[in-house]
Amino acid sequence: MAKPVSFPSDHFLVLIFCLGAVNARAASSQPNIVFVLADDYGYHDVGYHGSRIRTPNLDRLAAEGVRLENYYVQPICTPTRSQLMSGRYQIHTGLQHGIISFSQPNGLPLDDPTLADKLREAGYATHMVGKWHLGFYKSEYLPVNRGFDSYFGYLGGSEDYYTHTVLHGLDLRDNLDPVFSMNGTYSAFPFTQRAVDVVKQHDKSKSLFLYLAYQSVHAPLEVPDSYLEQYQDITDRNRRIYSGMVTCMDEGIGNLTAALQAAGLWDNTVFVFSTDNGGQILEGGNNWPLRGWKGSLWEGGLHGVGFVHSPLLQKQGYINNELIHVSDWFPTLVGIAGGSLNGTKPLDGFNQWNTISKNAASPRKELLHNIDILTRPSGKKLYPNTFDTRTRAAIRVGDYKLITGNPGNSSWIPPPSADTLYFVPAAQYDPPGKNVWLFNIKDDPNERQDLSDAHPEIVKQLLDRLLYYNSTAVPPRFPPNDPRANPKLHGGVWGPWE
Repeated sequence: MAKPVSFPSDHFLVLIFCLGAVNARAASSQPNIVFVLADDYGYHDVGYHGSRIRTPNLDRLAAEGVRLENYYVQPICTPTRSQLMSGRYQIHTGLQHGIISFSQPNGLPLDDPTLADKLREAGYATHMVGKWHLGFYKSEYLPVNRGFDSYFGYLGGSEDYYTHTVLHGLDLRDNLDPVFSMNGTYSAFPFTQRAVDVVKQHDKSKSLFLYLAYQSVHAPLEVPDSYLEQYQDITDRNRRIYSGMVTCMDEGIGNLTAALQAAGLWDNTVFVFSTDNGGQILEGGNNWPLRGWKGSLWEGGLHGVGFVHSPLLQKQGYINNELIHVSDWFPTLVGIAGGSLNGTKPLDGFNQWNTISKNAASPRKELLHNIDILTRPSGKKLYPNTFDTRTRAAIRVGDYKLITGNPGNSSWIPPPSADTLYFVPAAQYDPPGKNVWLFNIKDDPNERQDLSDAHPEIVKQLLDRLLYYNSTAVPPRFPPNDPRANPKLHGGVWGPWE
């Protein structure tokens, strides 16, 4: 039997030091990843899109980084978050209809590894703060069981910013434990502080993945008075409160980036900012000059505000007009982390790092916005032997976008402070029963010139693509609410009930 090898004590220390140095180099070769997601943040509501609202930190970060101006999300909350976390279209996860309500036994399927799963597998410390909204009816669906080392936030879709309650139940957790001690504290403050604490306490032997999903700026319209005082000249009450909410969020993002700099992490960090869908006009948001708003398949519902800031970008300080979708973050971020996509189901996202970092051509040539067979059909079927135009759907192929069925409110809504009509009735533009629209988004980003009658051949080509995608779809999963979810049955707290 061979004798065990022995080292003099000083050689042993050198060996340990070298192994530690190798591990440190491996960790440092991976960038830290910080992803900030705003809720219901309108296209017109950031300073660099001409907004009256003050967003100095977002403006600076976007100007120094890469502004994504052909970037798309989904028109409502759960679908965007599901595609961010899975890299897969909602037609492939069963989440193509609506959001997950508090009492629904539903969630992002457990056999879809999350972005956090893959980054933790690659050696990252993974932390989440804020809004989850991907299901919680079983404990397996909670963030700490979907790849996150820690979680502080709320599980549902919305709640009061101060009481952290909704529908007579508390929805605020620190990992698995309900938090009762923050009644009266505006959510943007503890969410930012927890994110800052994660940064301060981070073990630099690992790379960091921090996902901060703000409650801001979703309804209800609430903000401390100090932020309202900055907008006394805005006469529309909803718009004034909303503006304060945006500026409060912007301040929090400034505090987070300052913490990353102070911790020595900023120079090796990829910082991503995104909205989850278009602004909600009825709650102070605005998407001008885009058409439509949250919940619609018009550009105002799904053309996202987004940018990337990082010293690691090969090209910085420019506007990127390549086609990018929220599902692309999954392979892009796993790719820059040096992680593996093994074990994932077929992805709908593309690795866009060269596109963003070098302004290279996007590998994405088309984008399925959605197919929702559960929405009530609209109008008459117009073409045989292809996709049914009565079905609510939208697809982008190259510069062309096709919408079918009922896309949602199609108005153009100027900011309330503008010297124009606040509300332009949709009926002024679309005759009753119309269910097909075609636009060249590059030439007509505000969807004012419908080309469907002029180019029926393009309509047919895009309908055929929708037919193909629909053939790959899984059945929508949209179960009825379960009375067992009632927080009265669970100590006044929203949480798993199965």
